[in-house]
Amino acid sequence: MTDAKGSAFDFIERLKRQAPEILDLLTAETVPDFDKAFDAWLERAVMRLEQNKKNYEKLGEEGLTSALAGELRMPGLSVHQEENSNGHVDITIESTCSSPVFRKLGEAKIYDGPKYHIKGLVQLLDRYSTGRETRGLVLAYVRKKDIANLMKGIQKEMNSELPLDQQGETRIHALKWSFISSHKHSCGDVVDVAHIGCNLY
Repeated sequence: MTDAKGSAFDFIERLKRQAPEILDLLTAETVPDFDKAFDAWLERAVMRLEQNKKNYEKLGEEGLTSALAGELRMPGLSVHQEENSNGHVDITIESTCSSPVFRKLGEAKIYDGPKYHIKGLVQLLDRYSTGRETRGLVLAYVRKKDIANLMKGIQKEMNSELPLDQQGETRIHALKWSFISSHKHSCGDVVDVAHIGCNLY
């Protein structure tokens, strides 16, 4: 007869070795821990989109977000498109086996210059976010060459304009071609948003 306790322990040990970000997501108890674990999981999903970019050439923002949502889903993490949060937000990510529940909202744009990207940020913060969620996402699907400098251009524009009561300059993100901004939200708190570049050129 199989020892259930031993089997569970073995499973956790395998997770630690083969997919530590999954274990970290499932066991996160604080917002910083959840965001750090989610970053690693998101990076894997973005890389899979980039590796399959030829299969996604004909997709628009909604189709690309659907593909990303599929890559992000896992037991313990629900991912939905066009869910209602004061309007239909592009992507909603929610932990389903943690207490407290961690919720993340994201807006996605096919890159069309800094102002279009900032339009996604406005939608996310002014329309959809209640201020209760963890760090938000603005995803940039870049179908032009030189993603590194295009994302730097968005940063430069934001650092110059300080949109949506941005609190100082943007800062580096753990993910390549990505950065983080902080904004004074209407709830009174300062909220963070990760701006994620996805290279589909």
